[in-house]
Amino acid sequence: MNDATPAPITHVDLQAEYQASGVADILDELDRELIGLSPVKQRIREIAALLIVERARKNLGLSFDPPTLHMSFTGNPGTGKTTLALRMANILHRLGYIRKGHLVSVTRDDLVGQYIGHTAPKTKEVLKRAMGGVLFIDEAYYLYRPDNERDYGQEAIEILLQVMENNREDLVVILAGYSDRMDQFFTSNPGFRSRIAHHIDFPDYANEELLSISENMLARQNYHFAADAKTVMASYIEARRQQPHFANARSIRNALDRARLRQANRLFISAKGPLDAEALSTITAEDIAASRVFSGGIEQKKA
Repeated sequence: MNDATPAPITHVDLQAEYQASGVADILDELDRELIGLSPVKQRIREIAALLIVERARKNLGLSFDPPTLHMSFTGNPGTGKTTLALRMANILHRLGYIRKGHLVSVTRDDLVGQYIGHTAPKTKEVLKRAMGGVLFIDEAYYLYRPDNERDYGQEAIEILLQVMENNREDLVVILAGYSDRMDQFFTSNPGFRSRIAHHIDFPDYANEELLSISENMLARQNYHFAADAKTVMASYIEARRQQPHFANARSIRNALDRARLRQANRLFISAKGPLDAEALSTITAEDIAASRVFSGGIEQKKA
C-alpha cells in the first residue's frame, strides 16, 4: 500500500481550466447568438477571467475571499439584459460560484406586498427560490417610491440588502433597468451601490445590427425575407426607431410577428392552389410595407 501524500499543486494552467469549465463554449455561443454588444461581451469575458484566476488562487492555497458578484445591467429595453443574465448564471455555475445555476426573474410586483405584513413573506419566498442561483430584478428602481409614504418597497429593499451581504456565496443579484433611473435608484439607496461589484451598460443596437437580428429571428422559425423585403425591413427599422416606445430587438420581434400575420392572411386569401414550403416561409416586401409605421402610426404601444 502506498501511503505517500499527494504532492501539493504548485501550478495552474488557466487556459486548460477555461476550456475544462465549459465557459469557453458558453462565450462562443454568446457570440453566435447575440449580434453586437461588443463592450458587454468583453466585460463578461473579463469577469469570467477574474473568476477563473480566483479559483486558481484558491486551488494553490493562496488567501481567498470570495469575490462580490452582484451586478447592475443598465440600458434600454430589448438590448439583451435578460439573455446575458441567463448566460452569467450558467458561467457562475460552471465555475463553482453558485450551486444550481438557475435564474429567477422578478419585478417589483413579485417582491412588494399591498398591505402591512405582506412584503416580507413575498420577498423571502422569492429569495428562497433564487438561492443557489441568480436573482434578476428587472426595473429595480420601482422598488423605491419615495413619493408614496405608504409604499412597502423599502421593506423589500432592506431584506434584499441583508441577504445580498450575508449570502454572497449562495446568491447573485442582478439589478436591471434604464441607465438614468438606475443612477437615481443607487443615489437614493447607497446600500445597493456598495454591494454591486459590476456595472454593465448595454448600448442600443445600430440599424444594421437590428436588420441582422431580424434575419436571425426569422431563420430560427424557418422563415426568410424575399430579396426586396430585406430592403423594406431596413427602411422600417430606420422609421420605427424615430417613434416613441422603441425597444430595440423587442420591437423587431413584434414587427416580425405582425409581418407573419400579414403573410398568413395574404396567402390564405390569394392562394389558388397548393403552396410549397418556399411560399409558406417567405416574408415579402408587401408583408413589411403594410405596417402603419410607414404612415406615421405605431403598430403596438411600447413595441
